[in-house]
Formats: sequence, structure tokens, C-alpha cells
Amino acid sequence: MPMNRTELTDLINSGENSGVEFKRDDIRPEALAREMVGFLNLEGGQVLLGVEDDVTVSGLTRGPAEAEEWVMEAARTQLSPPTIPYWETIEWGDGKIVGVVSLPRDAPDKPHKVRRGSAWVTQIRVGTTTRDATREEEARLYQQSGHLQYDRKPVPGSSFSDLDVGRLVNYFRDVRGQECPLETDREGWERLLVNTDLMDENRGRPIPSAGGLLMFGVRPNKYLPQAGITAVAYPGSEKDYGAKERTVIRGPAVARLSERGDVVETGVIEQAIEFARRNIAVQSEIDDGGRRQDRFDYPLEAIREAIINAIAHRDCTIAVTDIELSIYSDRLEVISPGRLPNTVTVDKMRAGYRASRNELVKDVLRDYRYVEATGLGVPRKIVLGVREHNCTDPDLIEDDDRFIVRLWKEVQDS
Repeated sequence: MPMNRTELTDLINSGENSGVEFKRDDIRPEALAREMVGFLNLEGGQVLLGVEDDVTVSGLTRGPAEAEEWVMEAARTQLSPPTIPYWETIEWGDGKIVGVVSLPRDAPDKPHKVRRGSAWVTQIRVGTTTRDATREEEARLYQQSGHLQYDRKPVPGSSFSDLDVGRLVNYFRDVRGQECPLETDREGWERLLVNTDLMDENRGRPIPSAGGLLMFGVRPNKYLPQAGITAVAYPGSEKDYGAKERTVIRGPAVARLSERGDVVETGVIEQAIEFARRNIAVQSEIDDGGRRQDRFDYPLEAIREAIINAIAHRDCTIAVTDIELSIYSDRLEVISPGRLPNTVTVDKMRAGYRASRNELVKDVLRDYRYVEATGLGVPRKIVLGVREHNCTDPDLIEDDDRFIVRLWKEVQDS
């Protein structure tokens, strides 16, 4: 929808920020391309041409048609991959015209790069400036776009001996119902795991993938420091050194099951759910049939779904940052490192939109029936489940480089 003068005035008066940049149109094309790349690699934004840093409007120095051609040429020749921004001009008054270059939020081809001499450089928007991306930030952009699936990457230094063979037997034989090698047949196991992406052949040597270690590693944190959950129960509504209980949950994510499907040995998921169960209040009532019914402050199915979602969708390129499970006197929060995957929004999540950052991890969790094939866990178990339980609405919040699921104990004052 075209911008009007009132909206433009509001943008200018608000000054430069993470989504707005002021520029003259007599700068070099690579300088304009740099700002476009920064916005494309963040959440989109607008470059206002003909506006000074002190928010005065100087207007375009060239005609609107010539300015448009200049912008499109910069977007085509100075960016990789090239892009086509949305261009419009707005009459400011006194014969002045402002050019608006709009870049979309969900650019599907991240990371975009800008030409620097003979090289192409990834840059990102940080506050009011655009700078070179670090290696970790660039990897995160590849993952957001779906070009890089971190959970299928080999983990250097690890080997087959770092995987829990007993859990692997349990997974293939009892969960998937397929034949698998003897526990002593290392070569047979490596072949099977390479074919299922739980290992990756690197220069002729099978190495566990990140997803393989997260799901079935004996000690995943030896190689993946971010593999785990930090769980804390606080006595009040704020973080406090005097926690009621504090623990760091480590190990393989999935449980070891019996042939009947009963849990024989817990994984990170079960341990996190049990931590929550221990630290939220429960009231017991006798129903009309004389049976005792326990009612927790929060529905356990919603807590379980939030924890599983965090494991399935967390951004593993953010190192040394655990998933957080925090329980306060008035709320429960599950915080997953990383922004939402590319094209995913909070509104889409509430509607049941299906997209995953870690497809291999999600597939394993689905095999164990931790996640629904329908992808409706968030709208059914979290949004509707909490609403039916205590008439509250959960908060789903994308905040910087993390995603928060917040469950309220009671209805909040508006």
C-alpha cells in the first residue's frame, strides 16, 4: 500500500532506527546497496532518499524517473542475489520530493551480500548502523532462509562412540519398527546412520550430525555447549538469586522406551516436564465419581508442547545459550534461542503454520510422537489449552534473538 505524506512525516520525525535510514541520492550506489542489504538481512526497512541526518528534508537531486533507475541498478548490480525493492516518491512541498526504497521483512534469499571491490560481503543492520556480519551471524542467516540445515551438519571431533547405541536400537527397532544392526556392528550402524542423516560422511569418515548428537548423544554438550535446558523456579515474579530450585538439564533429548512404549530412561524433555511439575502448584479435588483429580496452575500439555517446540525449533548457531525454563509466582516462560524461522510470524504460529528450522530433529520427535503430524500443537495445546484451563491467553513473543512462550497463572489486568 503506498505511503502517504502523514506516514512519511511520522517516519522522519521518529528518526533513524533499525528499520529506517536517511540518505541523500548523490551517494555512491554501493553505499545505497549496503543499507539495502542490512535491511534485507534483518526485518526489512526503508531508505528515505532526500532526507538529511538531522531530519531536514532536502529532496531528491535528480528527477523521480532517474532516481528510480539509479536505485534499481544498484539493487541489481551491487547486491547478491539481486533484488527488486519497492519504489515510490512522495511530494513534500516547496518542490521537494522524497524517494522511498522499501525492503521486505521476509526476504527468502538470505543472506544478501553487497559488492566490495571484487568480493561479496554479508552485512546486517544493528540499531542505526550497518556492519559486517560475524561468521555466526552469517550462518544464522543461511539457516533462517532454509539454505543451511544446522541439524544435518557434521560435528567436528565427534565419532560414533559419542552416540548412545542403546537409545539408537530403541529408536530404530522399537519406535520405527525396522531392522537394525547388532550393537557390536559399528560399520553397520555407521552405514544406517549416514543414510538417515544422524551421521554425515566427511572425507570418508562418518561423523555424528548435530541432530544425531542432540537426540542420541551420550553427552551432547561436550561438542554442542548449547544443547540443554537451564531450569529455574523463582519464589516471586522476578529473577532472584534465591531460587526455589535451579538445575541444568543435559543429555539426549529423547527418552528410552520399552517395547510397550513406557519410559524406561528419561531424556531432556521428560526431565524438563518433571521439573515444571515439581515447581508449579497443584490442587486436588474429588470428582463426582469419587476419583481424585489434580489441577495444576498450568496445563501440563501446554508446558510439554512449549518445551518440545523449543527443542525442535531453537537456533543452534547461537552457541553457549541453553533453552530457558523459568517458573515465577505468576507465570511460566520457555525461552528458545533464535528468531522465528524465515516466513514464520507469531500470527502464523497461532494459526497452525507448519515450518521448522531443524527438520531432522522434528522428524525424530515426530517418530516418538512428541509432536503432532498436523502441526497444530501451538493453537490446540498452548493457545486453546491454556484458555480452557484458566481463561488466560498465552504470550508468544519474538524478542531480539529469542522466542518466548509465556503462560499466565491468572488473567492479567488490561
